[in-house]
Amino acid sequence: MNLITKHLYTLYWMSNKESFFVNRIKSIGYAFKGAYHLITKEASVKVQFVIGIMMTIAGFYFGLSTSEWIIQIFAIALIMAFEGMNTAIEEIADFIHPEFHKKVGLIKDIAAGAVFIFAIAAVIIGLIIYLPKIF
Repeated sequence: MNLITKHLYTLYWMSNKESFFVNRIKSIGYAFKGAYHLITKEASVKVQFVIGIMMTIAGFYFGLSTSEWIIQIFAIALIMAFEGMNTAIEEIADFIHPEFHKKVGLIKDIAAGAVFIFAIAAVIIGLIIYLPKIF
């Protein structure tokens, strides 16, 4: 590689590296904006958020083990993530087809069903963790 090619390569790499970093910062900002919207505007996510806080307080009260904390945090995060994806699916469906349509209703029901399935699993996880500590 001659000196000019080497210099141009370095300039190209540095400009793309900065651009990549700036884009990652912007992406994080968009993610925070979306998470903030979910927690402050979406009723189902608000409920799950409050339940997550209550379970976290219960975790401190009952002195969860490290593995129990990991499982509980994972369950809380997953249920909120599922709720977020469900909300996104509903928003997309409403945007594409604002009037009632049988297929759109089915799509929304399936997304809500996925949340429900994991919600049941999260309750079972909570029972497995907390029932032995309560009784």
